Amino acid sequence: MTNLTQAFHQIFDTSEAPRRFFAPGRINLIGEHTDYNGGYVLPASISFGTYALARKRNDQKLRFYSLNASENGIIECDLDHLSYQKAHGWANYPKGMVQYMKQEGYAITSGADILFYGNIPNGAGLSSSASLELATGVLLEGLFNLEIDRLQLIQIGQKVENNYIGVNSGIMDQFAVGMGKTNHAILLNCQTLEYSYAPMHLQDYEIIIINTNKQRSLADSKYNERFAQCRQALQDLQKELSIQHLGELSTEQFEAAKHLITDPVNQKRAKHIVYENARTLEALEKLRNGDLHAFGQLMNASHLSLQSDYEVTGIELDTIAAVAWEQEGVIGARMTGAGFGGCAIAIVHQDAVRDFKHHLKQIYQDKIGYEPTFYTASIADGAKEVTEEEIK
Repeated sequence: MTNLTQAFHQIFDTSEAPRRFFAPGRINLIGEHTDYNGGYVLPASISFGTYALARKRNDQKLRFYSLNASENGIIECDLDHLSYQKAHGWANYPKGMVQYMKQEGYAITSGADILFYGNIPNGAGLSSSASLELATGVLLEGLFNLEIDRLQLIQIGQKVENNYIGVNSGIMDQFAVGMGKTNHAILLNCQTLEYSYAPMHLQDYEIIIINTNKQRSLADSKYNERFAQCRQALQDLQKELSIQHLGELSTEQFEAAKHLITDPVNQKRAKHIVYENARTLEALEKLRNGDLHAFGQLMNASHLSLQSDYEVTGIELDTIAAVAWEQEGVIGARMTGAGFGGCAIAIVHQDAVRDFKHHLKQIYQDKIGYEPTFYTASIADGAKEVTEEEIK
């Protein structure tokens, strides 16, 4: 934080102390692609995330700088000119938050100098975009002394993602980033937004994040195609069923009605959503009972469904999962996030972590041609201002 503060003073040529904010990234433990289908998800916010340092200006100018994209220099715009511009790249995320918060009636009365730094691997599927959105949201909330209901801030972040950036994602990422709680996962009903916390008693186990190092952009991937396939499957089912989302169906109801889905590919997509939803509810129960091994089995089943029915894994993620399942001390592994590259997660016994990494790195490099990267994640709080006490 000291280094970031020094960078802020240097880049914006000021001695004024900035306010400091942080928003985490997230992993999704189980419940993949269910969020935009009105189902359940079980994410957790992590200790990696986005730092944002800011001070108010006396004019209407917004100046953004990212230490992760220093080659772009300071990106400037005016408070009255916040439309999406391709040339502004990453800065469209904070710009979108400013625009949509203003549209909601929040008094953002002056410009600001804002420095961002993220330690989430970009394109890894750990919600770097939602982290950037919510870091901007809590920054604006603090800087302009706004009273914003946290759920509304989360929904504004999703609107930016959907309408300003153009990615048809559900609300899970912003919700996990905004509502995270140390050592807890969140069961979220993406249709009603009802949620509850589930304790993560990891005991002698650690959550290892494995980055495939195959980058993928949600906007450019087949994410929107899966979204459309699920919508079509839903429309077929609605000819006889009174439902608004695939997430409303039990596995029994789906099996009885799946013949209504005319396209066999769309039927597979819908099957994943319904069965994944059931797994997610079961996973909550296992966590509350402290049955980590049964939870791990549900993670494995989730990956297999994402591989065969939803078809969003690919050779990189499948290699990681298959190797992990064979390793001593691993109780569960699966891809996390949208897929098409990005990251996998594994729950690994502390004593086995070193061998796990060594073995997986070797096999992955032999098969894929380059190494994966490993991160050990702790489960952290959601987006907030960083206090002096926390810095010390």
